[in-house]
Amino acid sequence: MIGFDDVRAAAERIAGKVVRTPVVRSDAISRLTGADVWLKLDTLQVTGAFKERGAANRLALLTPEERAAGVVAMSAGNHAQAVARHAALLDIRAVIVMPAFTPATKVTRTSKWGAEVVLHGATLADAAAHARACAENQGLVFIHPYDDDAIIAGQGTLALELIEDVPELDTLAIPVGGGGLLAGSALAAQGAGRKIDVFGVEVESYAAMAQELGGDPVSVGGSTIAEGIAVRDVGRRPIEIARQLVKQVITVPEHVIENAIALLAEEVKIVAEGAGAAGVAALLAHPELFRGRRVGIPICGANIDNRALANVLQRVMIRDGRIMRLVLDIPDRPGVLGEIATRIGQAGANIIEVSHHRLFTAPNVQAARLEVMFEARDATHSEAVVSLLQEHYAVTRV
Repeated sequence: MIGFDDVRAAAERIAGKVVRTPVVRSDAISRLTGADVWLKLDTLQVTGAFKERGAANRLALLTPEERAAGVVAMSAGNHAQAVARHAALLDIRAVIVMPAFTPATKVTRTSKWGAEVVLHGATLADAAAHARACAENQGLVFIHPYDDDAIIAGQGTLALELIEDVPELDTLAIPVGGGGLLAGSALAAQGAGRKIDVFGVEVESYAAMAQELGGDPVSVGGSTIAEGIAVRDVGRRPIEIARQLVKQVITVPEHVIENAIALLAEEVKIVAEGAGAAGVAALLAHPELFRGRRVGIPICGANIDNRALANVLQRVMIRDGRIMRLVLDIPDRPGVLGEIATRIGQAGANIIEVSHHRLFTAPNVQAARLEVMFEARDATHSEAVVSLLQEHYAVTRV
């Protein structure tokens, strides 16, 4: 098994090729969770994710013959961009196989680095099989996203920097897809000279490592905002390391990932994709595990579609009661719409959407049905607006 020295060597090898990203303390998340929370902002890498570390280390170790042949990789996005960028910097041909569902943002950004992008299959496993076929047929070097010692050592440089910058850390919460970052972080923690508990974090629908470590059959699937860690086949090398060095792999529900994205955007002013926010989600879902600890968390990816980010923020606002949708049965008379809008406005809420129905849903010919969506400061404010409207109209929450 590789060790701390390999992580240290990787850090020296990739110095100057990747950004040494800052670590910041989050007062907002610390107050919310009862932990002392420090965030490693690998969203500031050139490609917006930590994957550059492993790719830079792996490509730096290619022989001259391998560089001449070119490389192929499979990825849902961040590893793809990382390999594409560092292959371009080294003037190496790169073929990237991505699942057909990969967000358009990641496909476009990968292509911009000059890589040959191939969309193939519905899953990472399908893409991996095709990438291996390309490697065999075209003589390319296959660059695995996580089941590779050089990749693991490179990813471990994130935790190495985090521990160096905050020596008092006693806990790491690391997102888990294939396990490369978790394994590398565990190796970095092992060399810290003191006890640091390392937790892995998976989304519930893709809890492959937790299932394997627990001796359960692997059963994963479904859509998730955390597509960057939606992995069925965990790496053999990472799981070997995890068995020895990781304290626990925990899972978080999908909606908590969304909450973490919104929390980072609204309170910390950081954009994170679902996989990149998983470490924060762990503290929201399992505060009892982290309360009173000094926790380091990598915000390890920022590549989220604008539309997806907007949808997440609105969904969280609905769950928080800051956006409310109501149906009102109202008299069908002139001025009633203005009357309702005035009442909502005077209450300090902002109308987002209005839909007025006379023919299809109104209870009788003398009435109309109005659907109103409004935004309030918080759940308490929303309730006050609803109570005000209920004094004058028949109101139903939707």
